[in-house]
Amino acid sequence: MIQVCLVDDQTLVRQGIRSLLELVNDIDVVAEAGDGVEALRLVREKKPDVILLDVRMPRLGGIEVLKALQNSNELPPTIILTTFDDQEVVLEGIRAGAKGYLLKDVSLEQLVGAIRTLAGGGTLIQPTVTERLVKHFEAVPRNFPSLETPDPLTDRETEILRIMSGGYSNREIAEALHVAEGTIKNHVSNILSKMGVRDRTRAVLKAIELGYLG
Repeated sequence: MIQVCLVDDQTLVRQGIRSLLELVNDIDVVAEAGDGVEALRLVREKKPDVILLDVRMPRLGGIEVLKALQNSNELPPTIILTTFDDQEVVLEGIRAGAKGYLLKDVSLEQLVGAIRTLAGGGTLIQPTVTERLVKHFEAVPRNFPSLETPDPLTDRETEILRIMSGGYSNREIAEALHVAEGTIKNHVSNILSKMGVRDRTRAVLKAIELGYLG
């Protein structure tokens, strides 16, 4: 049984998510918090397997909750669950220790899959491609050389590619994932090679075409 702590300042949102998760046999919502201060107390008391964490809350926001739990080595795998498609929030949350990011309009299947992934030790970093980002890429010609069927990317390469889609540098990605900048540089080189493209922008365009960033 995967024990989940649900943190959101909107009662209806918490009730809605809880009612959906009650339909799933292997997930149990063991605690609910309406703000960050309450969340810290409940997480330390209940020690859940996964946290579903809202970002904008009274008294103490989601990022501050992440930082406090990370600093005290009490942070379980955490999914940032928000209505805001905000790349800066995503990166800040990852830096603070979050392992996943989902918008609140995801399906039950996506949410359950994310919880199971984190409970199993994985990550789920899937920032959506924003309208601003797509407009930026529209200016780039689409008839560039690439491989029709690129070599499969590893889970880590896919994760890095998704963060790359936000326009972040190797250093920013390295800081977010707590690895050396050189490690990210090697991953990016592998991504470009596997896709048969010569730069990061074309890699993201190819990823959009192939559905990696959906």
